[in-house]
Formats: sequence, structure tokens, C-alpha cells
Amino acid sequence: AESFGAYMCYTSTVCAVSVLGADAEIKFSIPVGKLFTHELMRETFQNDFEPLSKLYAGRLYDDPMVFKCNLQNFPDLPEWLRFTQRHPYDNGFLYGTPTAPGKSIIEIHAINKRSYETTRQLLIINAVAGMYELPFQAEFFIKLRDIERVLPSPVQDEIKQDLQRLWKTEALEIVNITNALDRGGRVPLPLAGHFEGVYVKVGSEQYFSDCLLMVLTAEHQKQCKAGAKTRIPGECNFCSIPSNCITWCKIELVSPGICGGPGTIHLEMTLSTAGGEFNPPESPPSRDYFPDYIVTVIVPLILAIILCALLAYIMFCRREGVARRNDKTDQIQLYHHHTIHGDTEELRSMAGCRGVRPPMSTFPMFDARTGQSAPPLHSDSIPLIMPHLDNGEIKK
Repeated sequence: AESFGAYMCYTSTVCAVSVLGADAEIKFSIPVGKLFTHELMRETFQNDFEPLSKLYAGRLYDDPMVFKCNLQNFPDLPEWLRFTQRHPYDNGFLYGTPTAPGKSIIEIHAINKRSYETTRQLLIINAVAGMYELPFQAEFFIKLRDIERVLPSPVQDEIKQDLQRLWKTEALEIVNITNALDRGGRVPLPLAGHFEGVYVKVGSEQYFSDCLLMVLTAEHQKQCKAGAKTRIPGECNFCSIPSNCITWCKIELVSPGICGGPGTIHLEMTLSTAGGEFNPPESPPSRDYFPDYIVTVIVPLILAIILCALLAYIMFCRREGVARRNDKTDQIQLYHHHTIHGDTEELRSMAGCRGVRPPMSTFPMFDARTGQSAPPLHSDSIPLIMPHLDNGEIKK
């Protein structure tokens, strides 16, 4: 009875683990506009590969794994969601900020690089329209960080605390985290101390602090354009960990809640310093584009027509023709030319059959007028071209 009970317990455990491992689902509900991060733990998937090895056999594996993530029934992830995994021995991260309400079912396939087993997990993300867009946002660039080192929650809390002191408010939310390579950055050298860099965007309902507004001053922008080291006042330096320090020349202040795009703060600062109302310029005066049309279209067309006419005149009107050329050529020269052509055709006709008589061109020489061959004994005294005889006299 005890053995039968143990067997039934073992069977039920195997069935439960197999069912849960095959149809495991994880559900998340996140507001639109808020950063979503989910870490794919290798230990969780290791239990799916070897569910009872630790319990009964006493073995504990640490296998390398590769994760493949895609939207259900689609080859890729949603537009707002990204995945990163640096090494098979590292955990994977799904991260991004949803931009519209909706439900996304993500299929996560884990491949065991030791046994080449696979397991699947479903991640259901429900983006709800519960969070309104924060009116004041700022984007910071952290140079000494990689994306997978920033996504863990403890590191995000460290960065958030530094930015809260810089912003002088506790009501601060991380809106998005982006890898610098996705923003056109270059791949760093595979050496110690070289990092890809990370962009961190945060938002708040409170207006920017004086330290943040300092990046809009002309002196600060002049220092950044000159490439000099930016001087940060001591009361604005809140970097507790060196690897979390921001790059001051790459701070961008955005206010989408007011005017809906970047550059709003620059415009507000300009208006406030001007001290008057902003009068937009009038529409530019109308312009006559006919002269430009003549220069760009008519003139090249006329030049093309002239060149075509000149080429046609040279090709068709300046040809003298074969008959006209023969009239200008001496008869003995024409006869010699025709003889060469005739001999060439005769040699070509003999190439396929060698049973015919030798051609006349192989004889020592023949008379230019009668075509009779000269005696072989006197072949050396006969010139290649017979002189033209006029009334029995040699015409020079």
C-alpha cells in the first residue's frame, strides 16, 4: 500500500509538472505610458527541464539557455516591446513602454543548450488606459551602463533616487529605457571599461528644477558645442554611484503634455526671456517659379535636341558610301583588295575538305590579267603585283 501510494504521488507530481510546464501562463496588467520590465529567470525554466532531478536524484543543473520571444501567431514582438539576453548563462529581459491599450500574448521558448530540450511559457500583457501622460519629461544618457545592467529593479531604484534629488521631487516615474545602439550609437570595443550606453526617460507632474533648466542656458550649450568638460555646480551633482552618472550635454527636456513635442521648453524659455508676446511671422511672399523651370527643364532640353541633331548629321550626312570610296581608289589597289578577300574565302572553304586541288593563291604567282600561272622556274622573277601595261608599254 505504501509503495502504491508513493507511486501514485510520483505519477501525479510528474503529470502536474508537465501540464504546468507546457501551459504555464503569467499575466501582467500595466498602464499605458509606464515602463514594463520582466526578467526571464533561468532557474524557473531549469525546473521545467529537470523537474524531479533535485528532489529524487539530488542533481542540480546550471545549463546555458537561449530564449526566443515572439507575439503569438506572429514572428516578431510588438513594436513597443524589446528583448535582450547577453549570454546563454545570463537571464533574459523583456522591456518596453506600451503606447496604446490592448492585450498582447507573448510566447517564450527556452532552449536548453546542454540537452537541446525546449519548453514554452505564455506571457499575457494587458495594457490599460489608466495612466495619463506626464506633463514634464526629461531624457538622460548614462554612458557607463549596458541595457541589461539597468533593467533589474534595484538598479532602476538607484537611478531613480539620483534623479529625484536632481529634480527635487519624489513624484518621479521612469517612462522608458532605451539602448543607445537602438538610437544610432556605435558598438563599443570588446574591452573592459567600454559600454554601450543607456537612455533613461523619466516624467513628473512637477516643473523642472533649476539644475535641469541650467542645460538650456547659452553658456551650457556653448560648452557642449565646444566639446569642453561641462562644469556642473556642486548643488546639482547627485551621482552616488559613478556608473549611474548622467552625461549633462545629452540631457533633453520634453513637455508633451503642453504642446505635444520636443522643444517646448526651449520655446518657453525664449518667450520668457524676451518679455513680450510672440508674433508669428507672416506667410512668405509668392514666388515665380517659371525662370527656375526654364533653367532646369527648357535649357537642358534644347541642348539635348542640338546634340542629337549634330550626332545625326555626323552619322548620316557625312558618310561617303562604298561606291564613292571605290571611285576614289586606284584600280590596281582595288584588284589587290578583292584578291585578298577571294583567297581568304577560298582558304575557309578548304578547311573542311582537303581533297580539292590546291588554290591558285598557293601557286608561285599568276598573271594579274589572264590568271594563268607563271612557270615555276621563273617564279622568283615575277613581282607580287604585275605592272599595268598600256599599249605594250609599262605605265608608271
